[in-house]
Amino acid sequence: MDTLSLILLIIGALNWGLIGIFQFDVVAAIFGGMSTVVARIIYTLVGLAGIWGISLLFRRDGIRHAHRNGDAD
Repeated sequence: MDTLSLILLIIGALNWGLIGIFQFDVVAAIFGGMSTVVARIIYTLVGLAGIWGISLLFRRDGIRHAHRNGDAD
């Protein structure tokens, strides 16, 4: 789930970057406009991935932390 969320966040970030720099919405261009059902589903999934991404900030699993003596786990 984390990997899928990260992929969607990257897609969303790249799309927002293109909107900001070139005023070009890739999702809308591919799926026929911002208000099409498929485009709205993509936008919703990216938004849900963003919410999931918030949980990544507060989790410690999967992150290797150094011990006090400087050795890794």
